[in-house]
Amino acid sequence: GRFLSSPQPRAEDPASMSNDGDFLRRCASALGASGVAFGAFGAHALKDALSRKPGATDNWKTAVTYQLFHACALLAMSSSSAFTSSERVKDKIDDTTASNLLTGGKLMAVGTILFSGSIYGLCLDVGPKKLLGPTTPIGGLLMIGGWIMIGLGS
Repeated sequence: GRFLSSPQPRAEDPASMSNDGDFLRRCASALGASGVAFGAFGAHALKDALSRKPGATDNWKTAVTYQLFHACALLAMSSSSAFTSSERVKDKIDDTTASNLLTGGKLMAVGTILFSGSIYGLCLDVGPKKLLGPTTPIGGLLMIGGWIMIGLGS
């Protein structure tokens, strides 16, 4: 519902632009910090456990890589001129562009959580495989959708 819905028009509310950028920055921060933690955890504390399960180490690295890559993308998007309150820039960015960027960012954030999170669970045999298995490609599709929305944003 509300999470993926289009934001209200920005022309009259410069504060909402800043809030959208702040939201994406917070998502980037959470994904980046947890991605570093999961990477370190997998390389050290879980090294033996992951090495006992065929492919788990490589899968863990893939999840961490995608998580960190999308954290960087979200951070870059959060500083986009579409989310500035500057009058000079605001006149050049239409509401559709800003809406597509925000929606793309939200899709990326949710997709990353589903994609990487499900891989972490599968590597550790945590949670039902019947649920986690299909969650990975759904997360991947959401990330792809996010990139498409960004492309449509300009």
